[in-house]
Amino acid sequence: MNTHQNARLTPHGRALLARRVIDEGIRPREVAQAQGVSVRTVYKWVRRFREEGLPGLQDRSSRPGRSPCATDAATVEQVIERRQQRQTYRQIARALGIGQSTVARILKRKGLNRLALLSPARPDNRYEHDAPGDLLHLDIKKLGRL
Repeated sequence: MNTHQNARLTPHGRALLARRVIDEGIRPREVAQAQGVSVRTVYKWVRRFREEGLPGLQDRSSRPGRSPCATDAATVEQVIERRQQRQTYRQIARALGIGQSTVARILKRKGLNRLALLSPARPDNRYEHDAPGDLLHLDIKKLGRL
């Protein structure tokens, strides 16, 4: 994890804070004032240091451990199948009983949000001839009077 630019404490600063309270016996209120954080923050980092040691002072992810309201895999598969049949967001949402925004989010994640992405691109119209100069190109537009 990267510490953001406005963070008061880095992992090194947290270790210093915990050592001042535990080893040096400085009161948490004084340490908090010296480091520019709240007393509650000091207690939090001291507790983590005591329980987990130095690894406990590293940044943690704020991503939730689980998402109970997430769309289930079967519904996602049905959305993808219906989209490959060239159905619109509204048609898919009505058929499956989910919101259009949910359909849009699923299809965006899978790269199927545009109808043009469903079918392969048409090949370029190329003129290929056996030998150079076989194709003669004439410019026949009318020129105005000069």
